[in-house]
Amino acid sequence: VTLNVMNIEKSLAFYTDFLGFKVLENKGKEVVLTTNGKTALITLIQPAGVTPKERNRTGLYHFAILLPTRADLGKMLVHLAKHRYPIGASDHEVSEALYLNDPDGNGIEIYCDRPADQWHWKMDSVNMTSAQLDAESVMAEAKGEPWEGMPRETVMGHIHLHVSNLAEAANFYQGVLGYDLVLNYGGQALFLSTGKYHHHLGMNTWNGVGIPAPSENSAGMKEYAIDVPDEAYLQKIKAALQNDYVEKDGVVYVTDPSGTTISLH
Repeated sequence: VTLNVMNIEKSLAFYTDFLGFKVLENKGKEVVLTTNGKTALITLIQPAGVTPKERNRTGLYHFAILLPTRADLGKMLVHLAKHRYPIGASDHEVSEALYLNDPDGNGIEIYCDRPADQWHWKMDSVNMTSAQLDAESVMAEAKGEPWEGMPRETVMGHIHLHVSNLAEAANFYQGVLGYDLVLNYGGQALFLSTGKYHHHLGMNTWNGVGIPAPSENSAGMKEYAIDVPDEAYLQKIKAALQNDYVEKDGVVYVTDPSGTTISLH
């Protein structure tokens, strides 16, 4: 995920000193963050003329950091509570999650999955709920051990987007990129995945139907990246896009129907 930020020093301190990401590359006004020292998970950019994050726009609802164990989530919860950082929390049945905002108001989910054999599927639809998190049980998993930064095995679990039109978004992400619909949440949100994961992509119209995309230099998500499994799959996507993309240095850039930029690697 690539984020435009208002103040690179403030954001860098939040993501490294507070959340525990590591710096992979630092170019001054552009910093790439990692957990394992190899894989880029978040890029922070302070563009010239940056403006505050705009309300009621398409783009990022939250990006979701997947921790390897429930004990890691417990350590994170204790850490956030110790610093009295404002959070939300939820039990989604397939996962347990914490929600917070970064200094620019970008939504972040930090979660751990329950074992996949405990997820409940009905045909091709997965059951997900938003119940109260058993915070005491999660914190107990930490066994008193302190939060010492993001574990090396941490990955980007999923992206959840504000979109302007659910049907158009579904047509693009299913028909062009090849994701499978796994849950229709009351006609206001859709969840999609590959490989029977509970979701790699969420999308909703909770900011409003027909809302515009954010300004180019607004704080918020600039783009997000998808690792395509192989060249054949990438060629299939390019054919479906019918030349409606830009290719640069082997990376394909495309804009979804709501104006969100995606880089395909």
